[in-house]
Amino acid sequence: MKNIFLLVLVSGVTLLVSGCWDRVEVNDLAIVTAAAIDKKDDNQIELSLQIFIPKALSSGGGQGGGTGGGGAVTLVTSHKGSNISDALSKLQSEFPRRVFWGHCKVFIFGERLAKAGIQEQMDFLLRHPQPRERAYVYVSEGKAKPILELFAPLERYSAERLREISDLHLGMQVTLQDLDEKLIGIAQAAALPRVDILPPEKGQEKSQGKPYIVGTAVFKKDKMIGKLTENETRGILWIRNEIEASTVTFKLGAEKGKISINPIEATIKLVPVIQNKKWIMVVKIDTEGSIIQNGTNLNLSSTKLIRAVEKAFAKEIEKRIKLAFQQTQQVLKADIVGFGEEFFRKYPKQWKENEGRWDKIYPEIELEIEIKAHVRRQGYINKPGGMPEKEVKEQ
Repeated sequence: MKNIFLLVLVSGVTLLVSGCWDRVEVNDLAIVTAAAIDKKDDNQIELSLQIFIPKALSSGGGQGGGTGGGGAVTLVTSHKGSNISDALSKLQSEFPRRVFWGHCKVFIFGERLAKAGIQEQMDFLLRHPQPRERAYVYVSEGKAKPILELFAPLERYSAERLREISDLHLGMQVTLQDLDEKLIGIAQAAALPRVDILPPEKGQEKSQGKPYIVGTAVFKKDKMIGKLTENETRGILWIRNEIEASTVTFKLGAEKGKISINPIEATIKLVPVIQNKKWIMVVKIDTEGSIIQNGTNLNLSSTKLIRAVEKAFAKEIEKRIKLAFQQTQQVLKADIVGFGEEFFRKYPKQWKENEGRWDKIYPEIELEIEIKAHVRRQGYINKPGGMPEKEVKEQ
């Protein structure tokens, strides 16, 4: 009798927990692939969502776009509100499907909103259970919405194009989680990749412009305070040990033409030093590169020339780092390179004594750079390609 009672009890519990009464069909969801947030003149925000169109794939739809027609696999819909929640609720009331954030991989803040502050928007994106913390975050040049409305050659939609560019590590690669950690960290400073639109070619429609990364937006607390160029951004990437896909091009003394090297491996160490009340950061870089183009008339097979190339390679890296650091330290006064964390870990006692003074200490930090640069590969040829042998200089 006891066994029969247990069997009935287990069967009843199984019936209660194994059903699909609360499931939501994919056909009932509006799957968000990207979101753009802009600030309007009436102090409201505009939330724009790039929505995936499932039937576009099933019907053999082509590459992406923002209008929903002509083979596009996404459409863009937007609404204004006092904040994201308000705009989303208004948008949802006019949309036939439930908005689903779980596949949103790109968030773009409009430049005007970024300068006014993104704290409220960050609160929504981090508090809501659906947005991915690993989604990439960007700041647009001007309004963010037009970026979602673009077609994307080679990719299905513009947000995927942006994500693929970020995965190449040509510029900053910042996720929602990274941004949050920087904004609440010691320095309360962060950097986001800046996105602009490459104008369409002659005869093309406006929507055929291409989104691309043009540099970096610098944040102090939750407000954008300035910008870095692409060259300055690469200097920051060297300091932050995030350089992966880059080409360093430089002149070799008074020689005509330039040499281009692709760094294939780099080890960067930040060594904080406090000496005689001076705060010093020593940046140690050990990098190896491969020559991918020789625009000079030099035969680079000799050890002497290779040493000269390595020296010039190191000098160019140092130049980029100094340029970027001068901009962030003296002009923007924002520690986006993470020096504060390094001093905090190594000198906790001195840090506690100067707690709350980092904004004053950072602009006074001395930077020392030690670079060991090596050329390990010269490509398939030593002599300049396509040049008569009598014009090649041997040293």
